Amino acid sequence: MPLRVYLEEGSKKTFAVALDWPGWARAGKGAEAALDALEAYLPRYAPVVRRAGLEPPRVDGFDIVERIPGGVTTDFGALEKDPGADAAPLVPGETDRLAALMQAAWDVFDDLVAVAPAELRKGPRGGGRDRDKIVAHVVNAEASYIRKLGLRASTSGQDAPDPIWRPAVLEALRSAADSGPLKERGWTPRYAARRIAWHVLDHAWEIEDKSES
Repeated sequence: MPLRVYLEEGSKKTFAVALDWPGWARAGKGAEAALDALEAYLPRYAPVVRRAGLEPPRVDGFDIVERIPGGVTTDFGALEKDPGADAAPLVPGETDRLAALMQAAWDVFDDLVAVAPAELRKGPRGGGRDRDKIVAHVVNAEASYIRKLGLRASTSGQDAPDPIWRPAVLEALRSAADSGPLKERGWTPRYAARRIAWHVLDHAWEIEDKSES
């Protein structure tokens, strides 16, 4: 069957997002480029799926279920908005699946960090963060994201605090009673898993790419 995706379309960038596969989302200059990038990243996303104990999907065309207007964050290069499709009722076993894919994304990130050199290859103009700076960015961003789930974490005085909140995130996903926000004005379980896993994997793959000589 065609892969269900939605498009988040900014004025400069478009994200193609696999609706049912948290963490699998890529951007491009326009819908076609974004869809091409999404398909090209399936070999990198497949190990995450297998780590979660699931069978990786196939791309046999795309079913674009929704197109939503992006904003400044989209053009900056990050997911910004959740699709209306996330409001569909949860199906049996779905919350366990979301949690398994979230845990797998963290595991892949941690494994890549463990073997990456401290100094990563820089861009053509010498820009870019090294390994520990990327780790600090991911962990501190996550500490902010979890507020959307009704959780709290303190990062005071720490460059990269121990992400001790991760079991609570998984429990919040698993115990979600319905597809609505996990707290008032917060994220739905589907969007929480998708947004956090995407950020983790985006930087995991950045570390992997910049570790190559």
